[in-house]
Amino acid sequence: MSVTGWAGRVRLRPGGLLYGGAVGPATAHAHHSVQVIAALDGEGLLLAGPDGQPFRCRAFVVPSGVRHAVLAGTARGVVLHYDPLSSAGRGLAALAGDAGGLVPAAAALPADPFEAACALDSLLPGGPVPEAAAHPGLARVLAWLPGRDGVRLSQAAEVACLSESRLAHLFRAELGLPFRPYVLWLRLMRAAELASRGHSLTDAAHGAGFADGAHLSRVWRRMFGIPPSGFTRTSQWM
Repeated sequence: MSVTGWAGRVRLRPGGLLYGGAVGPATAHAHHSVQVIAALDGEGLLLAGPDGQPFRCRAFVVPSGVRHAVLAGTARGVVLHYDPLSSAGRGLAALAGDAGGLVPAAAALPADPFEAACALDSLLPGGPVPEAAAHPGLARVLAWLPGRDGVRLSQAAEVACLSESRLAHLFRAELGLPFRPYVLWLRLMRAAELASRGHSLTDAAHGAGFADGAHLSRVWRRMFGIPPSGFTRTSQWM
């Protein structure tokens, strides 16, 4: 069956994006994130690397900044994105290439594509980004950050009652992600939340602290290789 578009369920969280559903074609692009893409059934994926040569695979890890294309997708697939500075992103970048031995067979994953994406996320090197912080100072910062624009590490350190160096260490140690990328992912999450509620791209951008819709689109394309509408119009946000 020919798949012409993207339609599934998606969850954006600090440091990563999980998607399960139909994987459609994508023209040649490179994104900031480290990507894991896999087919759960059918003939697998038809991809093209930096040289433009097509190749088939069941699963592949694409490092940050590597140009590639999806020539033919699949009706049931998963796509996971990780910030290259996150623990998972660093671990996966070292395993770039064919991921047939890294991704379990479809029979070992849940039948629902989105649930399969969540299960795979827990199995990959580095694991998912923790949802809670053990250190009380870091916990205060995580509760304070959402909805704030232009936050500096010095401001967050005051909230945490910690030095900047100590707080920066906690972000890496407990969340597996440095402070600045963490804040950027929070802003992308806010923009996606607003867009999923029916707000225009411009309003979603302003509500998340971006200058305008064009600014949000540039950051989104750089991160994921597709415009925001590629997910917001065809997928269900979780």
